[in-house]
Amino acid sequence: MIKSMTAFARIQQSLDEGELIWEIRSVNHRFLELNFKMPEDFRASETRFREILQHRLKRGKVECFLRFNANPQQLAGVTVNTLQAKSLVKACQQINGLLHQPSEVDPVQILQWPGVVQESRLDMKPVLSASEVSLNKALDELIANREREGKRMRELILQRCEAIQKIVKKTRKKMPEIQQRYQQKLRERLDALDIEANQDRLEQELVHLAQKMDVDEELDRLDSHLQELSDVLNRDEAVGRRLDFLMQELNREANTLGSKSADISSTNASVELKVLIEQMREQIQNIE
Repeated sequence: MIKSMTAFARIQQSLDEGELIWEIRSVNHRFLELNFKMPEDFRASETRFREILQHRLKRGKVECFLRFNANPQQLAGVTVNTLQAKSLVKACQQINGLLHQPSEVDPVQILQWPGVVQESRLDMKPVLSASEVSLNKALDELIANREREGKRMRELILQRCEAIQKIVKKTRKKMPEIQQRYQQKLRERLDALDIEANQDRLEQELVHLAQKMDVDEELDRLDSHLQELSDVLNRDEAVGRRLDFLMQELNREANTLGSKSADISSTNASVELKVLIEQMREQIQNIE
């Protein structure tokens, strides 16, 4: 299924330990580029997060934002490092023994000493496990959005393909008439100059001109590329690069058609083809 590279997804999950929020934004890019912004407690799992995304996405610049709001009730308790507190009290008493005017030991100051008070740390194992589950859910939503946008883009591309097919069919039908009209114009110019031409030589030149104007090969290749384009759009894989290559091939044939043009109608056909191809290229730039 065709997928767009432009999408957004947001998942919010409530846990006993707190609230997890994943936001994923993706835009078009030649390759897969992953960027993460998350709290330090989750950095150890970044490699695992990357593996999950690399397994499910093929192209695009993807920005992942993870926020975690810890439950205050889980962090309410504190503990005192008794050994360090006793050491500080003993040190204060020793200093008091050296002073002429000893002071009382202030317990608040003891508590403010680094390392005496230890806040209870949250057990991050269940949070990290839940973050992987939430990431996969966010990816499900992101890919679903990519597929919806891809479906719309596929329809637009097929509409342009149909329009190109009509131009190719119309041009192929008119080419014999164009060649005949061009040859007739050359004969009339020769007659107007009142020059007696060598008929054999004239016929050779007319055949040569007809060969230069012949665009059957270009029209056949346009048909072939359109068929290939239709087949690629039905593949269940990342096809953006292949579609971009087909746009180059279509544009090359349209340019050749214009360079061989000897009539305003075939020139217009070349211009219309290039406009439609460029419209398709703009859509394809966003396809995975």
